[in-house]
Amino acid sequence: MDFTKIDALHDKLKTLRPLNNAELKRLRGDFMVENTYDSNAIEGNTLTLRETGLVLEGLTIAEKPLKMHLEVIGHRDAFEYMLKLADANEPLTERRIKEIHSLVMIHEAEIRGVYRNLPVIIRGAIHVPPQPYLVAPQMEALLADWETLKSSKHIIEAVAEFHLRFEGIHPFLDGNGRTGRLILNLELIKAGLLPVNIKFTDRRKYYDCFDFYFGDGGKVEPLTQLIAGYEVSELERRIEILEAIE
Repeated sequence: MDFTKIDALHDKLKTLRPLNNAELKRLRGDFMVENTYDSNAIEGNTLTLRETGLVLEGLTIAEKPLKMHLEVIGHRDAFEYMLKLADANEPLTERRIKEIHSLVMIHEAEIRGVYRNLPVIIRGAIHVPPQPYLVAPQMEALLADWETLKSSKHIIEAVAEFHLRFEGIHPFLDGNGRTGRLILNLELIKAGLLPVNIKFTDRRKYYDCFDFYFGDGGKVEPLTQLIAGYEVSELERRIEILEAIE
């Protein structure tokens, strides 16, 4: 896959005046609301984008379950923690992954930050995650491979492969999708790119990427293309904002 456009946009972004702290906080906050909505919606949360924003402001949506409210708060806290890790350029470790998961799953105290001890089946998926006793060694192997992936592939392709493998391992009993998408953005930001928001409306394309990988000879390109498309859009939008400021 050709990443020329992304690299060119990235290079152009670096030539523009950087955002000050207040500007960056505002843009990240706006992105966080949309990302929280879409990531939770993919997993079945039925709060609308507007309702998600209201919950983040401290309001309660009377007709929606408490669990959905807590999913919003948990994702927000995990997103903010992810940004702190990215800004500090923290290495990706099992501990950090478990910490992100623990924040995502604020509403499920017994499984927060703990690898699953039960076998699972992902509804509608062609892939069956490994047995529980294989989760820890496969996660260890994935993280060991991460440095090689980053050094041998473009970061977009590397994060796509990592995400596919992470979700395939399905290390936690619940919250794997939200945690995995936060990790994806953590590594994009650390590489100097912008976080991407996989849209609820694109969930079918997103799910198909896993079928291409696990059922069609390990194809990473479909997810790579999906992430790349989002990244181009984010870079173009950021450049447009910065050029308007200048």
